[in-house]
Amino acid sequence: MHPRPAYLRLVRASAWYDLVVTAGFATPWTYALLHDALSRLGNALGLGVLPALDPVQTLFANLMGSVVVVWALLRIVRTRPVHGLFDGIARTLFAMWQAYALAQGVTRMLWLFLAVEVLFGLAQLLPWWGRRHPAAPSTYR
Repeated sequence: MHPRPAYLRLVRASAWYDLVVTAGFATPWTYALLHDALSRLGNALGLGVLPALDPVQTLFANLMGSVVVVWALLRIVRTRPVHGLFDGIARTLFAMWQAYALAQGVTRMLWLFLAVEVLFGLAQLLPWWGRRHPAAPSTYR
């Protein structure tokens, strides 16, 4: 895959979205504030609230937030076409687990995040679909 400027802008845009949306998950202090804000928003919109904070939930939110922030920074600083491929795969996994959580009855506010995951995932994966030969390693740099 040749690094087309529009595709690289898409990869970078998805990274900026991730950075903005997940930075609040990266520390226990910011997650507590974000958790409260999301619960109030979900309640105000009639979409449901988040479960009460507990240390295990906070730990997993912080782990996810930390990894996604670092992954986003890599895609912003060193944008490569292959990052779009892997991000599209990761978004497919995230979307599957979000759909599973929605089926289990979590707050309907998750639909907003699921929609973005699916849209960015498809946009980043579609250019790779139907490729007969993998891109040469030089195009991954």
